[in-house]
Amino acid sequence: VSTELSQGCARGCDLCSEFNGCLRCSPKLFILLERNDIRQIGICLPSCPLGYFGLRNTDMNKCIKCKIENCESCFSRNFCTKCKEGLYLHKGRCYVTCPEGYTAANGTMECSSPAQCEMSEWGPWGPCSKKRKLCGFKKGNEDRTRRILQAPSGDVSLCPATTEVRRCTVQKSQCPEGKRKRKEEQGKQDNGNRNRKDTKDTKSGTKKRKNKQRGTTVAMTPASPAQ
Repeated sequence: VSTELSQGCARGCDLCSEFNGCLRCSPKLFILLERNDIRQIGICLPSCPLGYFGLRNTDMNKCIKCKIENCESCFSRNFCTKCKEGLYLHKGRCYVTCPEGYTAANGTMECSSPAQCEMSEWGPWGPCSKKRKLCGFKKGNEDRTRRILQAPSGDVSLCPATTEVRRCTVQKSQCPEGKRKRKEEQGKQDNGNRNRKDTKDTKSGTKKRKNKQRGTTVAMTPASPAQ
């Protein structure tokens, strides 16, 4: 292990060694530890480089590496302040594109909420329906709408939704056309039963007449006069 020295150190370094470079920096400076094979070399800097943030301490100020992926500079270990080129910054993280509902403002790479859209009040909820039908079901959907009164830069795509849908439940009832159809079918069935009955009665009457015609007639022979 190299002997610690307080003289002959690099500028801004109060204590150093031949093997590990600076061990303690002057006040207000930050110590940065760079790895060189199996060694850590300490250097003193007025500010931390890209990919690091400065942590001030009463003992010694240190440069600590950002732990956020694709981050170029950070405010703390887990909060990025600038992403690598081509990536968007949003709430301390780096993204390929801005999350839904956010956009990069004024040509920057920082995602921010879109300018406020002026929206009308929600209209009343529409009737409960299912597959464009208003009857013949128990659970369906109902919706309501609103209008965009003013959009930032005229871009309506930045505004929130103009339609809202929710589930609804109704007392299951048969559609009027279904009732008419069922009534017609019932009428046809009743007529069919009546026709079958009439046909049966007709056949029964014909059978009775035939049986009557087939009945045996006994000829009455007049009695002979008394001798």
